[in-house]
Amino acid sequence: MLMIDKLSSTPIYEQVMDNIELLIMRDVYPADTRLPSVRVLSQEIHVNPNTLQKAFTALEHDKICYSVSGSGRYVSKGAKKIIRHRKLGKLDAVASLVASLKMFGVSREQIVECINNVYSDEQTIRDEQTNTRVG
Repeated sequence: MLMIDKLSSTPIYEQVMDNIELLIMRDVYPADTRLPSVRVLSQEIHVNPNTLQKAFTALEHDKICYSVSGSGRYVSKGAKKIIRHRKLGKLDAVASLVASLKMFGVSREQIVECINNVYSDEQTIRDEQTNTRVG
């Protein structure tokens, strides 16, 4: 299920896109898997269908998914590669943030600890998901 924060400053359609991309990366939606319809998703997460249509149109434009007339939208074969490539592009923003933190006296150790904590939390979440599926 998609998690939408209606109080976030991030537009809802971008949250939908990020959620779907994350589900693709986690193989919840592998290549050639049918994505939920706008109508079904709209009812599940209580979001305007036009907003969802905007998200799906953008995902199609980015070649993350494709439409089959009368059948719905499906995950593209190269979706994971496209998503990974686009996310790696954000490393420039990370480098800029680290440079800014450095200028304000944040130590390398503090930054590395922060990164390690994020990755540690991510592993904990994966472990919990694995235990939930198995148990």
